Amino acid sequence: MSQTTEQIQKSDIGDILENSLNGQRPDPEGCMRLLESDDVHLMGLVSGHLTRRRFGKKASFVNNIILNYTNVCITDCKFCAFYRSPGDDDSYTLTLDQIEARVKTSWDMFNIRQVLIQGGHNPNLKVEYYEDAFRMIREKFPKVGVHGLSTSEIDMIARVEKSSTKEILFRLKEAGLQSVPGAGAEILVDSVKDVISPKKISSSDWIRIMDEAHSLGLPASATMMYGHVENKQDIVDHFFKIVKLQEKTRGFMAFIPWNFEPNNTLMNEEGLVGYGTGGTQLLKMIAISRLVFDGLIPHIQSSWLTNGVGMAQLALQYGADDFGGTLIGEEVVSCTGARSTELTDKIITDAIHQIGYQVEERDNFYNPILVS
Repeated sequence: MSQTTEQIQKSDIGDILENSLNGQRPDPEGCMRLLESDDVHLMGLVSGHLTRRRFGKKASFVNNIILNYTNVCITDCKFCAFYRSPGDDDSYTLTLDQIEARVKTSWDMFNIRQVLIQGGHNPNLKVEYYEDAFRMIREKFPKVGVHGLSTSEIDMIARVEKSSTKEILFRLKEAGLQSVPGAGAEILVDSVKDVISPKKISSSDWIRIMDEAHSLGLPASATMMYGHVENKQDIVDHFFKIVKLQEKTRGFMAFIPWNFEPNNTLMNEEGLVGYGTGGTQLLKMIAISRLVFDGLIPHIQSSWLTNGVGMAQLALQYGADDFGGTLIGEEVVSCTGARSTELTDKIITDAIHQIGYQVEERDNFYNPILVS
């Protein structure tokens, strides 16, 4: 770091970066200053150093599929190009046999270690549908982890069942659910949610359901979808709501910032968002995520899905330590036409090796399976 010491001392965010190198995370005011600074490269040098200090020159990934079990949804989020209303001609819900066939094919062909299960808010599906699917996957494919259901999907199941979200989480865990993805957070500020997803659960409900999951021994990811109608203060608020919950529960394994892709969405049609935020902002968000969560949430994911493999390689040098997952069969982002969303383990492994890093294939819980 010696070559960057002078740069840090001259920078308007130098005090924050020096504190970070000494193990002191930025407070909300410091986070705002980072967001307002254009010194993205310097942030990246420091956050990359913190990451290598913790993990070495190594990046992990999980060999997985996304299983979009239904596209039927009654929540009508303006940022989504995937959902269909009940009864639409191209709406679908997979049967248990179809789910088994997809998992079996992926296990046989790709030796997957995780199924990420997400769909719409389908009012026709009872909790038994999910229990049967999770139980089947865990019994027939014991090496495949079940990482599934956003907080808002769990809320939907609870409403269908006239039950509590905690009871639903308990039942799903008993059936085989092992960890919970962070989807549904978007920006944890209700004035933002009122614009982009007014029918979805509130920020406090997202926090509450995650707290319940953690209390039941279900670890989770946390996410942030930025680059739409939020402002910098909203981003700061989002970060520190997650900090507060993590300080209480230590239940988040990873944080994943990803940029909104506006193509084919209502937000694009209505003129709310004309274009995505681009690569520089991604690197800035990755670096700030590492600085804010260093020593608190261990893993920062590179967010290749909306930005591509080349940007993910850079993200691994700006504070990310996890590439994310292989994706075979993903349908949500691909509906925006953003880019091809098929990615095999060989492409990820090659991309990580290209930047001189070791590759660690991991499981659901970030435990190493294979290092190359």
